[in-house]
Amino acid sequence: MHHATASDAQHATAIPSPNDLLTARDVATMLGVTTDWVYAQSRRRRIPTITLGRYRRYRRRAILEWLETIEDADV
Repeated sequence: MHHATASDAQHATAIPSPNDLLTARDVATMLGVTTDWVYAQSRRRRIPTITLGRYRRYRRRAILEWLETIEDADV
């Protein structure tokens, strides 16, 4: 049986920071696309990506700014 701790409560209620590093799954969920799409866009350098060895991560702020940029381009 797991008892909730103050640390658990902080983690559960933490507000995401713009500098949070997201996984491809996080970005896919955020955008409503598949993780395969996110990885493909990363390989093509169409989506802001941070490469950490074999891992790809995505800064929340960069993704939001990228969305604004492509949204503005469509107008």
